[in-house]
Amino acid sequence: MFSMLSALTLCLALSLVNASTLDRRARASVYSQCTVAKTVALTFDDGPYLYTIDIVNALNAAGAKGTFFVNRCIYDTAGVTNVKYAYDHGHQIASHTWAHKDLTTLSWDNIHDEMWRVEQALVRITGAYPAFMRPPFGNYNDLVLDASGVRGQSVVIWDFDSQDSLGATVATSKSLYASRISAKPNTILALNHETIETTAHQVLPYAIQTLQAAGYKLVTLAECLGKAPYQSVVAPSTRDSSWVC
Repeated sequence: MFSMLSALTLCLALSLVNASTLDRRARASVYSQCTVAKTVALTFDDGPYLYTIDIVNALNAAGAKGTFFVNRCIYDTAGVTNVKYAYDHGHQIASHTWAHKDLTTLSWDNIHDEMWRVEQALVRITGAYPAFMRPPFGNYNDLVLDASGVRGQSVVIWDFDSQDSLGATVATSKSLYASRISAKPNTILALNHETIETTAHQVLPYAIQTLQAAGYKLVTLAECLGKAPYQSVVAPSTRDSSWVC
C-alpha cells in the first residue's frame, strides 16, 4: 500500500483541476531526435500487449534497453504484468495517453483527462510518474504542449519510422532500418509498435544486430536525451477496487 507521503505525492501529481488554477509552466519541449552521440532509442507504442515480454527479453539478451509508450486501460492482469516486467527489467515506461485519441481535436479538460488516466495507472503499477508523453499519431498543437508543460512532461516524436503500423512488410521495415543506418546518422529515435508480431519477432532482432554492428548504443529515450525518465518514483500500490477502466 502507499504510505501517506506516497498517497499525497500521487494526489498532487495526478489531480485534474480547473484550468484557471493549474500552475503556469513553460510550454512543453518537443524532442524528435536524440542528443547523446552514437545512441539509438528504440521506442514501442500502443502496448502493453502480447509481445511486451518477448521484446524486453530480446533487448536484455543484447544488453540493450528500450522505451515503451503505453496507452489504454492497463489494469487487466496481463497489462499490469507486462508493464511491471518492462519496468522491473530496466526499460523506460512513458505515456501514450489513455484512449489513443487525437489530442488536437480535444478540449483542454479532455486533453488532461487523457493524460492523467494513464499517468495514474502507471504510478499505481510501478510507482513511476512519467516525464515523457508521445501524442497519438504524433499529433500535437499549442494546447497539447501547454497541457504537457503544466504536467511537467516533455513531448516525444521520432526521426525514424519502421512503418510497421502502416502495414510495412518485414522486408520493408528491415530495408528502412538498413537505409537509415547506412546514412550514418549521429543518433536515431526509432518508432516501432509492440502490437505487431513481426516487429517483435523478426524486425527487432535484425534492428538490434544491425545497429549494434554499426557501433550504436541502444538505450532508453531518457538516456539518449541525457534526462531523467521520471518526474518522481514512489512505492507502487497494491491492487484494489479502484483499478478499473
